[in-house]
Amino acid sequence: MFDKQALEDLSRARTQWESSTLKKTLDKMPERRRTFMTQSSVPIERLYTPLDVADMDYQRDLGLPGEYPFTRGVHASGHRGKLWTMRMFAGFGTAEETNARYKYLLEQGNMGLSVAFDLATLMGYDTDAPEAMGEFGKCGVAVSSLLDMELLMHGIPLGEVSTSMTINSPAPIVWAFYIAAAEKQGVPMAALRGTLQNDILKEYIAQKEFIFPPHPSMRLVVDTIEFGTRHMPQWNTISISGYHIREAGSTAVQELAFTLADGLEYVRWGVDRGLSVDEFAPRLSFFFNVHNDFFEEIAKLRAARRIWAREMRETFGAKDPRSWLMRFHCQTAGVSLTAQQPEVNLVRVAVQALAAVIGGAQSLHTNSMDEALALPSEHAVTLALRTQQVIAEETGVANTIDPLGGSYFVEALTNQTEQAVYDYFRRIEEMGGVLPAIENGFFQTEIADASYRHQKEVDADDRTIVGVNHYATENYPSIPILEMDPKGYERQVARLTKLRLERDNEKVTAALNGLRAACQGSENTMPHLIEAAKAYATLGEITQVMREVFGIYQEPAFI
Repeated sequence: MFDKQALEDLSRARTQWESSTLKKTLDKMPERRRTFMTQSSVPIERLYTPLDVADMDYQRDLGLPGEYPFTRGVHASGHRGKLWTMRMFAGFGTAEETNARYKYLLEQGNMGLSVAFDLATLMGYDTDAPEAMGEFGKCGVAVSSLLDMELLMHGIPLGEVSTSMTINSPAPIVWAFYIAAAEKQGVPMAALRGTLQNDILKEYIAQKEFIFPPHPSMRLVVDTIEFGTRHMPQWNTISISGYHIREAGSTAVQELAFTLADGLEYVRWGVDRGLSVDEFAPRLSFFFNVHNDFFEEIAKLRAARRIWAREMRETFGAKDPRSWLMRFHCQTAGVSLTAQQPEVNLVRVAVQALAAVIGGAQSLHTNSMDEALALPSEHAVTLALRTQQVIAEETGVANTIDPLGGSYFVEALTNQTEQAVYDYFRRIEEMGGVLPAIENGFFQTEIADASYRHQKEVDADDRTIVGVNHYATENYPSIPILEMDPKGYERQVARLTKLRLERDNEKVTAALNGLRAACQGSENTMPHLIEAAKAYATLGEITQVMREVFGIYQEPAFI
């Protein structure tokens, strides 16, 4: 992009600057620390110039918005044409309580629903299962049957809203509940819009909410991809998630590398199922964490689009430009929130959200200031939503496309991030791919080591966490904390008991037997899961059939 003679002149000028102007300044006022680095411990140079991006080719490496390689965004008009979808992650207690929160959020300007499920639901247990004792509604809403899903979505027009569901191992079952609930509203499945997280690989890597062994779990994921491709053209059947990888302690580079490796693995399995890559790739979506390091996060998102476009076109031979697009949702970093001085979390979230917008997110969730203490209160969640609205309406950052494109620093960091991702790709390939790398603990060990390094840096005061290891105070302000209905658990258990007594249990048995046969064979399980949902089989009953066929995965210890 730059004239060779101009670069040589700049190199001489920079050397002169360092020996004169800079030296005089440093002699009077030394820099604050010996080394500067990103959140991922990547060294940051004092100054970036065209010399740091001299090898870049504009058309090859950047391109124009909406065109390959999409470094500058997947939409030609950026956020000038359409703002990102503003979602607020919500779920707690009973379906009725969460339904009320959803209606409140929609009234406040929320553009889509994002469902959090409680731990029992995430692990495939009914609320009244002995294994679920004490977990009801604590980290999300309890959904044990189609009846709960009907209550959760009561009065919400499912043909008009977009719904994201954060669930993985039992994702096909909960999706079946949603499809059946929509049908009861008169909404055909083809009209539904939304996203199923359904990313089982990152569960083995980071979050650990798996049930079945990796291979049958992957089969279930591909069942959903195939079913969605054939019957639900507006639904994203998988949200390939780096968010939880980052929350487990990874660096930004590890988050991106491991997430993209997972995404490419799902594509391989889809192609092996017999699907054309251009049949299903346009409906794949991604989910990234956005942490505190403003420029590193923007560079990560820009590099993500470029790598995905290149791999889809050159490695998998995708011909449809929609297959090259990386569409992603972002969420601000829950792990960055502090219980100390919780109002400061408003500032962290605002900076993180701004990075997501400048990085080109199509959808965004902002965490609430009180989430290090409890599920968010109505006041806190409103402020979190208002943060997005201020960014959209008052800052001007949505007025132009990729506003930091061309920054010597951002472009150099984007290139550096991309190179580091390909280094990880090579290491994973040498191990035989993603599943062998999971089985030998590679991902898990890399994340654990990164998390340990970060904590050591905080403990040694090499990293500042405002209000924790610096600027701390003994005064802890009181903020309102959400309280759930104490009678919610009793109502939920009573509802389950009544459901089991009043449903057609012969129909339930027949549906579960059909599901068992499909699991034992090679038939797509989704039609059978929908039939079981319609018969009001519970989540626990359905999952138990699958446990009996597929087995239960126990992760080995890695040293």
